[in-house]
Amino acid sequence: MNKPLKSISILSIAISISIASCAQNTEKKAQPIFKDGEAQIVEAFSDSDNWLRHDLWVETEFDTDGNGEPDRMHVAVTRPAQTETEGLKLPVIYISSPYFAGVAGDAPGIMWDVTIELGETAKERVHPEVQRRGQRPIISNSHIRKWIPRGYIVVHSSSPGTGLSDGAPTIGGKNESLAPKTVIDWLCGRAKGYTERDGNEEVKAYWSTGKVGMTGTSYNGTLPLAAATTGVEGLEAIIPIAPNTSYYHYYRSNGLVRSPGGYLGEDIDVLYDFVHSGKEENRAYNNKTVRDTEMKNGMDRATGDYNEFWAGRDYLNQMDNMNAALLMAHGFNDWNVMPEHSYRIYKAAKEKGLATQIYYHQNGHGGPPPLSMMNRWFTKYLHGIDNGVENEEHKAYIVREYDDKLKPTAYKDYPNPEAKAVTLNLTSGGTSIGGLTLNTVPEAEELFSDDVSMSGSDLAKTENSKNRLLYVTPKLKEDLHISGVPKITVTLSSSKIAANLSVWLVSLPWQEGKEFKITDNIITRGWADPKNHKSLTDEEDLKPGKFYTVNFDLQPDDQIIKAGQQIGLMIFSSDKEYTLHPKAGTELTVKLDKTTLTLPVVGGSDAFVKATN
Repeated sequence: MNKPLKSISILSIAISISIASCAQNTEKKAQPIFKDGEAQIVEAFSDSDNWLRHDLWVETEFDTDGNGEPDRMHVAVTRPAQTETEGLKLPVIYISSPYFAGVAGDAPGIMWDVTIELGETAKERVHPEVQRRGQRPIISNSHIRKWIPRGYIVVHSSSPGTGLSDGAPTIGGKNESLAPKTVIDWLCGRAKGYTERDGNEEVKAYWSTGKVGMTGTSYNGTLPLAAATTGVEGLEAIIPIAPNTSYYHYYRSNGLVRSPGGYLGEDIDVLYDFVHSGKEENRAYNNKTVRDTEMKNGMDRATGDYNEFWAGRDYLNQMDNMNAALLMAHGFNDWNVMPEHSYRIYKAAKEKGLATQIYYHQNGHGGPPPLSMMNRWFTKYLHGIDNGVENEEHKAYIVREYDDKLKPTAYKDYPNPEAKAVTLNLTSGGTSIGGLTLNTVPEAEELFSDDVSMSGSDLAKTENSKNRLLYVTPKLKEDLHISGVPKITVTLSSSKIAANLSVWLVSLPWQEGKEFKITDNIITRGWADPKNHKSLTDEEDLKPGKFYTVNFDLQPDDQIIKAGQQIGLMIFSSDKEYTLHPKAGTELTVKLDKTTLTLPVVGGSDAFVKATN
């Protein structure tokens, strides 16, 4: 790697543009411009050649790399020249990330082996090393062309133990909340920044108004929430996009070891290795204290139970001090960071009385709200323009299945206030196709056998299978709108002491080919460990042949199922894409009269009856 360039000092910046400064003194000073409640592009801020870029290190109050000194976070600033030449102060849009300096490459053996029996521990995996990239003073170019011309300063920082920041990555640990908090403290004049990583020359954010907003996607969307939970003064608004709000919910489902979509075998220690791009000389200490001690002792891949380790990495538990206005964004078909992550925080923030809005689209991971929504949010809370965004009648903006992502439909809230719970019962025939009905059903039992070699999509498409149970509604005569969190109750027995339990809600007939859309087949899904039927914190072995009742939520959704389709409930065991892969043969028996699916249907049972009769 090339040696980092020497940091550009504030003094050298001022000297280099002094001629321009003199000329501008006779002209009208540039200011942000607002129209229709949004910050507009200002010509004077738009020439990137005139932007000032410099970096620094903000000193925290914690030491997580064990060197006896407070960790310092690497920070990069990009701002209009007028903040130097004209004394202009502007609000800040701040993005923090563990990814800016690069990540570990893919290699055989870096994921946990999933081909094991439930409750067993897999052999040790391979630990890759990150080759750090990037040069000073630029950490990242993300967001600068969007926001600087509209009258903002853009600040980036590398998370602890990544890039040129000190410390250790902890993947949701307290330092990952306190690090961005300290950067915000510096932007507001309450913490110290230095021109060099080990230097003593201070840098002050004299160009900041003290109003800060944060945004980002995925891990970069988690960190705005992490900072907001500290209650730090000056963080006025956040726009998290597909944020991971609980590492337990990311790597586990209702007691079950469950991988994020597309990353079979990933766990929290794998992500630690993936982002650990900090000082090479600190990595051995960090690995020993964080990955090989705290994570190894806490993550518990044997049981999948919820414990103190996971509770400390669940931001829902840390929201008491949060006061930032929240515009949340997510995709209903994000099977990496699943939509429960956004909904649970949005719901809690709303219950706290915080200013909230939510934007959902129908696609996968990532996808910000339309620029106009983000602009209005930041214009209100960072520039202080009274655009009424906090008082809008509609709090939820949902992209319908066949609409442009930039043209969401406005609703009063999410879930749709008109949605009511409709409980459906199961009728016999699940190894071929059974039924879903509002009517009560007689006592009945149906059996299926686990076989992970069959994918979920294969099981949904086949007309008959001994490896799943499938129950469907009559063909819809009208569109049916589902909005909210479907719930499942399954009463089952197992032939072994442990079993995976997977549930998919599907739209049939299954669609394939070039015209297939992401919303056409899978409505939503969920997973659970029957051993945790009483508690997420204490599982108990199943007694073969004994029946247990398992209750859990499927992933939140808002989808309009088209007329002509059938809604199908598919119950199976091991999910090839997500769960561990035990040997085939475990048999599960389901009591149909003690098993129900509850759907949040807009219009309630009347709408369901009208659509199915």
